Amino acid sequence: MTTDRTAAEEAPPGYARRWWVLATMTVCLLVVIMGNTILNVALPTLQRDLGASQAELQWAVDAYILVFAGLLFSWGVIGDRIGRRRVLVIGLSIFAVASVMAALSDSPAELIAWRAVMGVGGAAVQPTTLAVITNVFPGPERGRAIGVWAGTAGIAVAGGPLAGGAVLEHFWWGAVFLVGVPVAVLGIVGVLAIVPESKDPHPGRLDVPGVLLSIVALGGIVYGIIRGGEGAGWTTPGVLVPLVGGLLLLGLFVQLQRRSAHPALDVTLFRNPAFSAAAAALGLNFFALLGATFYVVFYLQGVLGYSPLQAGATLIPVALGMAIMGPRSSVLAERYGAKAVCAVGFALITSSFLGFQLLGADSPLWLLLVILSVQGLGMGSVMAPATESIMSVVPREKAGAGAAVNNSVRQVGGALGVAILGSLLGGTYTANLGNATDVLPAEVREQAGESIVSTLQAIGQVGEAGDPEAAAAAAGLVEPAQEAFVDAMHITAIGTAGAGAIAVVVVLVWLPGRRDRVAAATR
Repeated sequence: MTTDRTAAEEAPPGYARRWWVLATMTVCLLVVIMGNTILNVALPTLQRDLGASQAELQWAVDAYILVFAGLLFSWGVIGDRIGRRRVLVIGLSIFAVASVMAALSDSPAELIAWRAVMGVGGAAVQPTTLAVITNVFPGPERGRAIGVWAGTAGIAVAGGPLAGGAVLEHFWWGAVFLVGVPVAVLGIVGVLAIVPESKDPHPGRLDVPGVLLSIVALGGIVYGIIRGGEGAGWTTPGVLVPLVGGLLLLGLFVQLQRRSAHPALDVTLFRNPAFSAAAAALGLNFFALLGATFYVVFYLQGVLGYSPLQAGATLIPVALGMAIMGPRSSVLAERYGAKAVCAVGFALITSSFLGFQLLGADSPLWLLLVILSVQGLGMGSVMAPATESIMSVVPREKAGAGAAVNNSVRQVGGALGVAILGSLLGGTYTANLGNATDVLPAEVREQAGESIVSTLQAIGQVGEAGDPEAAAAAAGLVEPAQEAFVDAMHITAIGTAGAGAIAVVVVLVWLPGRRDRVAAATR
């Protein structure tokens, strides 16, 4: 009896209903991740209906990610101070309201602004879910719970495009943002009813200048990359100033955080090689995931001619692979070590993007599904072990800060993936297309060279103008445009595979193996 009473006293708050807490956290996680990925399948539609440029599409994705990443540190500290339960409710409320406003946007600029506000809410929710799980689950069960959390993230990543495609079959593009609103309300109810409050007894102070500096630095880097990918010229002031300035500000941010008594980001955590390797693994994983999703959607709709629903359904293998391997990778990591599991995962990711070289304008569906399945299995193998490696270094009372670091590297990696891979894709496509757009009228020629969707849209506009000769000349551009895009996608996929290969080396060199973890646990 005494032993049972002692165990109960040592159990963290909410332990008795921990699985209900986990279920509630997965609902909250679904809201913010699907609220981001659901946009991917709507990008071609946005380009047509709102007249958005390729760069504006990249900003519609990255505005959310950058604000998200920049505010993760602050929300982690705020959650440690005022309570993580309260922060979840605040974050879900902001996210729901901003989603409604994004749906009602009349211009690309307005959409980008509301996407940034959605990032404010998402930054409060995602790291807090992980912090709550870390607090509610004791060590032996934490790995399983994080595995479920990571698997849910996998479902949301590719489930978003499927839901978006289904919505776009019947409604206008803005409806994709409304899907998560009732789910957010459900999450708020669940948090208030089930989740226990938890705080850090010794919380840090908010570093507002540090937060603002990090957002400006990352924004400058991403702006420079996107601007350079538009063809502005990498040596022009419009590209070099924000790019170099962003890098310098990022260096200044790191230096200030090292000296601060209350840093927005605890950079001293990165002195631990296991922590740094795990963070790099997560960043590279999401670099590949979000960057690849950006260009795969254009391949599916622009080259293969899929509808948004068909494109979303085609991405299901990625979600299934991540959902299957998320929980199982934790078990495998306990048996074989995070080093081995993550290395195999990144080897699968690398091979899947090398497999993109087999895809063309008339490739069979089964080939694409096999490639995407391998990609999902590889990414699912990385997320849980890397996340657990990060959170195991951080004390329980600092779980909010640890979760913020964990999620920030994911979001920064994803933002850079969209910016770098999207710019590489756009620049290569424009170069491959060359002067082929000269057959089009001058008023649509420049826009037609931005992306495959813009090209096809311009061809359609010429066809609708009623000039048979011009329409026939424009129709002859379809095949060259598709070939130019496929070649650009091949080059971009090689770049993505390169990121996967770098990640293999990183985890093999610095991530601890099974023996290292056992030795650390017995000290």
